Amino acid sequence: MKGSTHRRCYCRDPHTGKPLGKKCPKLTSRKHGSYSIRQELPPRADGTRRSFSRAGYDSLKVAQGDLDHVRALLGLADADDAEDLTQIAELLEKVAEEKAPLPDIEATRRRLSHGLDLTNRLTVGEWLDMWLAGKKGRQSAISRDESNIRVHLKPRIGHLRLDRLRVAHLSETFEAIAEDNVEIAEGNAARRKVVEDLGQIPWKGREHRARRKAMKAAIAEMEPYRRIVGPATRQRVRSTLRAALNAAIAQQLITFNPAAHVELEAGKRPKALVWTDERVLHWKRTGEKPSPVMVWTPEHTGLFLDHIAEDRLYALFHLIAFRGLRRGEACGQKWTDTHLDAGLITVAKQLVVDGWEVYEDDPKTDAGARTIALDSDTVWALKRHRAQQDKDREEWASAWVETGRVFVKENGEMLHPANVTRRFVELYEEIGLPPVRLHDLRHGAATLAHAAGADLKDIQEMLGHSSITITADTYTSLLPEADLAIAEAAARLVPRAQRVLDGADRSGEISGPGAPSAHAPLTQTAPDETSEAE
Repeated sequence: MKGSTHRRCYCRDPHTGKPLGKKCPKLTSRKHGSYSIRQELPPRADGTRRSFSRAGYDSLKVAQGDLDHVRALLGLADADDAEDLTQIAELLEKVAEEKAPLPDIEATRRRLSHGLDLTNRLTVGEWLDMWLAGKKGRQSAISRDESNIRVHLKPRIGHLRLDRLRVAHLSETFEAIAEDNVEIAEGNAARRKVVEDLGQIPWKGREHRARRKAMKAAIAEMEPYRRIVGPATRQRVRSTLRAALNAAIAQQLITFNPAAHVELEAGKRPKALVWTDERVLHWKRTGEKPSPVMVWTPEHTGLFLDHIAEDRLYALFHLIAFRGLRRGEACGQKWTDTHLDAGLITVAKQLVVDGWEVYEDDPKTDAGARTIALDSDTVWALKRHRAQQDKDREEWASAWVETGRVFVKENGEMLHPANVTRRFVELYEEIGLPPVRLHDLRHGAATLAHAAGADLKDIQEMLGHSSITITADTYTSLLPEADLAIAEAAARLVPRAQRVLDGADRSGEISGPGAPSAHAPLTQTAPDETSEAE
């Protein structure tokens, strides 16, 4: 196919105003005018001709370089491969029309060899929207992906071309997300300070009212409270992007997934800590929680359950505290899956919150669908709860809403899980217990089971974890009493000639060199003749 370079200028005849073209006398100078290129392309399907043209080159060398580039692109397709030739021709037509840079030869070769569309110009944002629209699965997972895309991905990389997304782009993106945490923390602190100052202003008095009004206006103009985007959240954002880009590879839109190669700080699960006396004292003095995940001691749990014994949701909190159900699982539990005479419940459904909407779904994991044994106290609490629910049904008569669920509102309607959490906080604050999340009752159930002698496999099955690693890493914080017992038992395994503490044994008597070991019956042999003589 023919191709050529030529030089022309835009000078005009001073008398007629017509372009001089090749007749311009100044063209004898190499510095006058500019160079253009033109390359014939494979004809269209209807037989019409087409070509690639570009002008405005300052030198013949640059123009010839681009012409050679165009020819190299055409040379990527075999002469008898009409489909590849057509794709390259359409690509070059699009590049000429958009006055875009010529495509990289090697990148085009890779896309051609993988059967990708050469004219694709999808942006990352457009593809994320397409991927999300076609995504199937749990609504909670889809909502999480939608939030990650809307809040973090589209604002930062949505404008980039999908096929030009690189690891460097993502490294910069996640670094920027981490750096924004400083601004978020400062904004939250500033807003919190103004709100606290507002609470100190008296309500009465014209000056006070004017000041309160001004401060409320200032608060309205401030950024709302925002969450810090920690390492675990950044990992989830990357997971969303990685899944979307894997789907793009499957659709043959790209050949490489940069999200799989960007390095991020590991998102570690916080360790659950028990509210020991020392930690409670520190919290009362400073208001600081030692860990995001805190667990009540058995004494705390007992105080809480005693305090709420007559609350209509007592049985729900009792069930979570002792058998470790998730909040959504407890709210979604049905009587048909509750077998009190046998002392068993089957976790088959859960209530999930999406925004503020609530819908029923299957358990979080396959392992979440499980049958749990109930202790006698829990069976008694549920029987008492069922008797009260029967009375409520009679009182409401035809106005009763039959959902078949164990825990419902006074009129039978299903509970909103968020309102259950709110009620939980109100109840424990009434008696000044240290703060825990409702989910932390589940952690406490694991801790109690562990202290009672259950092994990790038993606890995993009770909690419905898909992996025993999750159980081991997050949920089995030892109670101080159990930890102390283990420490004492371990110390007794090592035979010692004497056990002293500052020169005195535990009974307060001095232990001499000849004092027998606590393990003497197990470790000493009969004396030989030499030792007897000595």
